[in-house]
Amino acid sequence: MAVSDHDCILVLDFGAQYSQLIARRVRECGVYSQIVPFTISAEEVRSIGPKGIIFSGGPASVKTPGSPRPDSAIFSLGIPILGICYGLQVMTECLGGNVTCPDKKEYGLQNIDIADKSSLLFRNVSDRSQVWMSHGDSVDRMAPGFTVTATTPTCPYAAVEDKARKFYGVQFHPEVVHSVEGEKMIRSFVLDIVGARADWNMGSFVNDAIEDIRRTVGNKTVLCGLSGGVDSSVAAVLIHKAIGDQLVCVFVNNGMLRKNEAQSVIDLFSKNFSMRLQYADAEDDFLAALKGVTEPESKRKIIGKLFVDTFYREARKCGDISFLAQGTLYPDVVESKSPFGGPSSTIKSHHNVGGLPEDLKWQLLEPLKDLFKDEVRALGKELGLPDELVYRHPFPGPGLGVRCIGEVTKERLDTLRDIDAIFIDEIRKAGLYDKIWQAFADLLPVKSVGVQGDERTYREVCTLRAVTSEDAMTADWYRMPYDVLQRASSRICNEVKGVNRVLYDVTSKPPATIEWE
Repeated sequence: MAVSDHDCILVLDFGAQYSQLIARRVRECGVYSQIVPFTISAEEVRSIGPKGIIFSGGPASVKTPGSPRPDSAIFSLGIPILGICYGLQVMTECLGGNVTCPDKKEYGLQNIDIADKSSLLFRNVSDRSQVWMSHGDSVDRMAPGFTVTATTPTCPYAAVEDKARKFYGVQFHPEVVHSVEGEKMIRSFVLDIVGARADWNMGSFVNDAIEDIRRTVGNKTVLCGLSGGVDSSVAAVLIHKAIGDQLVCVFVNNGMLRKNEAQSVIDLFSKNFSMRLQYADAEDDFLAALKGVTEPESKRKIIGKLFVDTFYREARKCGDISFLAQGTLYPDVVESKSPFGGPSSTIKSHHNVGGLPEDLKWQLLEPLKDLFKDEVRALGKELGLPDELVYRHPFPGPGLGVRCIGEVTKERLDTLRDIDAIFIDEIRKAGLYDKIWQAFADLLPVKSVGVQGDERTYREVCTLRAVTSEDAMTADWYRMPYDVLQRASSRICNEVKGVNRVLYDVTSKPPATIEWE
């Protein structure tokens, strides 16, 4: 993408769990940010030409032999640097100061006393502002040229700076929400100290992306696997805006979709956006392949392999293809390149179309690879996609196949579709949908005794689940209002044939996963 036209802040990743959050906070200031491994050389930094650099935190101790260190020549590039937690400590050690491991650690909330009110970093920040600390090591002697700008009762060097070289360091984490005015500090560094232009937005991104797609694709044809999810939908609309009918989309209905979803996808993309859409109704094939299978991982593998086979078969009908478009996002790219690894370093084949025959020789086209999820949603709005799709909750690649616990049959899927539709409808009516990360229903391989009308029944049990989360790495169960649960339960038992008991899952992640399978 033509990000070279924008000012850039580099985030050097020292293994912090918050590196991506730092980059997102910078982008929220309207400035492009890019995460790179701490191993990047000063020459590579110079070639990128960032306006500023942020050293992330990290789990290591700077006193441990072999702990991560940046190329020392980076400090001679004349580029402003902000060190966060480990970033402060490693900068201190590299520049001639000292770090120790004191008896008293700091974990959790603290209030900083601002020692230098003239510091640009603390412009508009209140004295005694709440911050989030999480460190064992601490600076006990500043590097030459540095002065103290903030303290806490147990941390005399909570923030330091060298104004002449524009080197700044904070022992706390301004990027997390627990640091109440942390956003102000990051904004002050990026805009006031670095002087970066705040011109990174989805309007400018669309123009850059369209030019880049046209230049890359030329007059060739692009194939896109359309799932109806946010990422593939936004990617498809963006590419279509750039090259029109040179894009052909393949939509595989595996029979595991939500109620009326297949027709909604066809109507939106084929009719509203006038895209070339190759539709494959493969429900019978998937149900036949899953007959008698109950083990969760086996179901996922069967669904994933059959999806690839079906997609490949349909792709053969689309003529001469040169590019395969995927909705790969920036976190996938970052974690796949990170020296510390990450959960996204292996991209599942049922989320992005992997496992295709090598003889296809398609080039990958990944127009969203510079964006975080929230930016993809903003891009979707910019492109005119409806809110119902843009702000849709995450949906697993294998679809309802992993929410139909036990054997997957047409009858059980239809039952689950009706349950799910009622639950989501009640959440929307209550105005809660956008407050929840993910809400869904599971159909359990259990039957229970009930009384419906004057009959004694023996029918299936379902469970409802709703969670809040920032990134799905951890999640807390949503405290659903009782009246919403009551209405959902009553409607499910009255309107869905074959169900007579409704449960609500109150387990967080960990110890549970978000999905049951």
